[in-house]
Amino acid sequence: MAKKLTLDTKYLDGFISSEDLGKTSSDLERAHAYLTERKGPGNEFLGWMDLPEEIDENTVLRIEKAAADLNKISDAIVVIGIGGSYLGARATIDTLVPEAINEKIFFAGYNLSGDYMHRLLDKLKDRDVSIIVISKSGTTTEPAIAFRVVKNFLEEKYGSDGLRNRIVCVTDREKGALRNIADKEGYTSFDISDDIGGRYSVLTPVGLLPMACAGIDIRDLISGAKEQRKDSLDCDLDTNISYKYAAVRNILYHKGKRIEILSSFDNNLHYIDEWWKQLFGESEGKGGRSIFPASCDFSTDLHSMGQLIQQGERDLFETFLIIETAGNRCEIPHDEDNLDNLNYLAGKQIDYVNRKAHEATAEAHFEGGVPNLTVFLPEKSAFSLGCLFYFFEKAAGISGHMFKTNPFDQPGVEAYKQKMFRLLGKPGS
Repeated sequence: MAKKLTLDTKYLDGFISSEDLGKTSSDLERAHAYLTERKGPGNEFLGWMDLPEEIDENTVLRIEKAAADLNKISDAIVVIGIGGSYLGARATIDTLVPEAINEKIFFAGYNLSGDYMHRLLDKLKDRDVSIIVISKSGTTTEPAIAFRVVKNFLEEKYGSDGLRNRIVCVTDREKGALRNIADKEGYTSFDISDDIGGRYSVLTPVGLLPMACAGIDIRDLISGAKEQRKDSLDCDLDTNISYKYAAVRNILYHKGKRIEILSSFDNNLHYIDEWWKQLFGESEGKGGRSIFPASCDFSTDLHSMGQLIQQGERDLFETFLIIETAGNRCEIPHDEDNLDNLNYLAGKQIDYVNRKAHEATAEAHFEGGVPNLTVFLPEKSAFSLGCLFYFFEKAAGISGHMFKTNPFDQPGVEAYKQKMFRLLGKPGS
């Protein structure tokens, strides 16, 4: 049986007591009831909760076939989306198949940089290209512009008739601009369920189709999420680490810790951090209250942000994300001259040094007044990432309700859009 995620809280001693955890019980139970009884704010967006168990086998088969079809005719696939429409897939591919990025899988529509788009099209001019475009409405500015530009590029390359088997749309089941385009042109399409918001959509075709194109076993990912869901069904903080993590964050917030840094010691986890930032930032940042989600790539950032974390303002805490079992190994060689005085490490793996860097950092930051906890992934695998995604999703739902806010909407996101539309001269704005 595959190993599970674990949560190490030893460096919370002196910052959080058992009494503190006990005092969260009423808020936890209220938040738990909101989710399980589907009666809380945002209850119309809870489709993600049972998704690992309820995902349709036919949908998985369709995703696998669509990925195989695209791979058969393409040596480059452009995934177009922004926010929750691309971060989960990008995070998973970057972690498990990093070589696929810029070799096989390219991303667009998550920025408005003309330079980026120009360079992307230049890279693709001699490649066989297909598109996965992901947008519920089809009118979100960044991906809509990218889709228009890349689609025009493909039309010039293959002609209009050559696009039908090169474009796959992931969008609303019934309405919206992208749904209309898919139906009119006969493109293969997958539905985005009405009851699953973008930042909770990693286990839907939104995330699974690009992952499958990169060669990731999406069934293993779903299995991991199923396993984590089973451990997230009650309020027992000894077994439900999603709830314990949510409770810890709530306690630290009320003790003045307003910034959380998600720190990892593997550069391939960078986009897991980015996915996490959106999940918690959009879920909790409302009503003048929030924990600001930040991230660091260690040990790199220990030589830039390390000073601030160690001795700066004591308004932050850390969550470390650590993979227990290394994949590829690289041994430190012996050197006869030993001018760098590193022979005491000769014969050891670089990952051994990396693990000691984590242990040292957690201890040093704790002694410097920064409470921290560690989420351990047993290995770098699709199963472990499935566990991790569900762990954080459940924690975000509970944590948002503990903050007495709706963790499933994002009304503030619309403010900049309306002003941008007005400045661009969009009709009706």
